Amino acid sequence: MFFQYGEKEIRYLKQKDKRLAEVIDKIRKIEREVDSDLFSSVVHHIIGQQISTKAQATIWQRMQDNLGAVNADTVLAAGINHLQSFGMTFKKAEYITDFAVKVQNGAFDLEGIWDKTDDEAIEELSSLKGIGVWTAEMILLFCMQRSNVFSYGDLAVLRGMRMVYHHRKIDRKLFEDD
Repeated sequence: MFFQYGEKEIRYLKQKDKRLAEVIDKIRKIEREVDSDLFSSVVHHIIGQQISTKAQATIWQRMQDNLGAVNADTVLAAGINHLQSFGMTFKKAEYITDFAVKVQNGAFDLEGIWDKTDDEAIEELSSLKGIGVWTAEMILLFCMQRSNVFSYGDLAVLRGMRMVYHHRKIDRKLFEDD
């Protein structure tokens, strides 16, 4: 499944900014895969922190091949040492296991988070070990398909904005203005 957006959203963005409109016309529609399973998305994002996309894909594939479904039950049955054997750090295996425990005992409500506002969902997700605000924002975008999330903490977004607007540096105020 791909992130859902269409002409209405494209028109809105193009009318907001002339330079952005030029970039949209040049690049055209982008198809970005989403993972609508919140549990596996959180796990996938924890795995991918501070490693290359290729390393993330390798670890994720090993995990899926070995566990089958990536859910609280399979993660807890595997245990930290087995999770580590897929190539992730001990800390990441700990974070993933802690998340699985919270899901299983009801301390983290996987279904209820879908009904929360963006800010509430970010706050709840970032309360998990191993999840910061940027990761929570990425989960909102690429799992929950929340279209109003635009992350100041995303280096690719900042780099793109510097290129489009010809700024050497973009602080928070300039980010929110552009």
